[in-house]
Amino acid sequence: MTDRLPPLLEAVLGVGTDLELRTTLQHIVDSAAELTGARYAALGTADPGRDGLTEIRTPGAVPRSPGVPALSVPIHVHEETFGELHLAEKRGAVPFSAEDEQLLHVLAAQAGIAIGNARLYEAARQRERWIEGAAAVTTALLTGEEAADALETVAERARILADASAGIILEPTEDGGMEIVAASTDQDPGDILGTTIEPGSPVLVQLLGGEPVFIDDSATDPRMTTHVRHRFGPSMMLPLRAEDRLIGTLALPRARGDRPYTSVERLLATQFASQAALALVLADAQHRRARLAVYEDRDRIARDLHDLVVQRLFATGMMLESTQRKGPVDEVHATLGRAVDELQSTIQEVRTAIFALQQPPAEAPTGLRGKVLRETSASAAVLGRSPSTRFTGPVDSRVPDRTAGHLLTALRRALAHATRRPGVSRVEVVVDVTARLPDGRDAVRLTVSDDGTAEDGSEGTTVSWQAPL
Repeated sequence: MTDRLPPLLEAVLGVGTDLELRTTLQHIVDSAAELTGARYAALGTADPGRDGLTEIRTPGAVPRSPGVPALSVPIHVHEETFGELHLAEKRGAVPFSAEDEQLLHVLAAQAGIAIGNARLYEAARQRERWIEGAAAVTTALLTGEEAADALETVAERARILADASAGIILEPTEDGGMEIVAASTDQDPGDILGTTIEPGSPVLVQLLGGEPVFIDDSATDPRMTTHVRHRFGPSMMLPLRAEDRLIGTLALPRARGDRPYTSVERLLATQFASQAALALVLADAQHRRARLAVYEDRDRIARDLHDLVVQRLFATGMMLESTQRKGPVDEVHATLGRAVDELQSTIQEVRTAIFALQQPPAEAPTGLRGKVLRETSASAAVLGRSPSTRFTGPVDSRVPDRTAGHLLTALRRALAHATRRPGVSRVEVVVDVTARLPDGRDAVRLTVSDDGTAEDGSEGTTVSWQAPL
């Protein structure tokens, strides 16, 4: 046997050089055939569902014929039977010797260690992928996706991670069944969407109880009743459960004839579903808070309209009434002119309020108009009320980005000064893109006025800034 030790040592070392399970098994089979001179070598697994493997053979080998002398040796991994290594058809048409069997036992012992290491490595890789996938889903859901897009994100990511034919999300229906509301497939999902599972289905009973459902063959399992079941084979149906509430089901079917899900894949997919369910609940809560912010912002705008616009209309009405008691025509004309100015200013206030109502507060404004309103709203916390803001001309389309940046800087500076002046109860901001410079060029002008006390003791302060367009 001494002359066979070098090949044996080489085979033992070669078996442990790769951490990928399928490659490791192929090394074992090839080494066994080479050491013993067998034409046929195969490794059959005792539990195909655990590793997703059935049988590994030498390249080009065909199943051995009955009655041909063979040699079989079990492979154990941590005292558990992994499978058997089969050899047949020794070259020279001679039986396998005791020495062949002894060599095979040594190789099988080393193979058990290598398989255990490969399993640990594969499990670690799979766990890492699923953890990264769950983190990516959570990040995507919490960055503002709509409800339908959020479900599609979960379905797509889970399909890729599970190497499934489809990723499907089902939600409970009012009558106690479930309906497919989102699907990610490598084909057209049109005939999948809207498919329902009727109330009372054994699958639903298990899912509603918070238990996952694992199916070996969707096409033949009597528990599967949908019209699309015939196109799928192995499948997992995982409850999306959070806060003791079933919000839906994640189904991950593979195509007919595909390998079954391993126990590790089932565990990781179940954990992913729990994480995705929590992310969906948090995303929904975030959207609810965003909607609440909209309502709160509209309440604030309504108060501003009441405090500013209504008061201004009332004051204008009183001004017009007073003209009835004034005799000189010049004074009447002056009063009417001021009333017209106040009404025009009021119209601008109403337009600004309408624009603010149309803006989603959860998103950062992109136009100059929205950015100005954001700055004035931010100053309201210090001033005690929002500044009156008016716009003249097409602000968003005429002001270049660079000029808009300078304008916003000037606005922040002016508002900061206004908050430090005593006696300020009213601040007015005007952005006018129809202004002109002394040399006749078109310009944008920012005017910030307040009724506070200036440093020289005078009442009211006005800050003006302008730039060419």
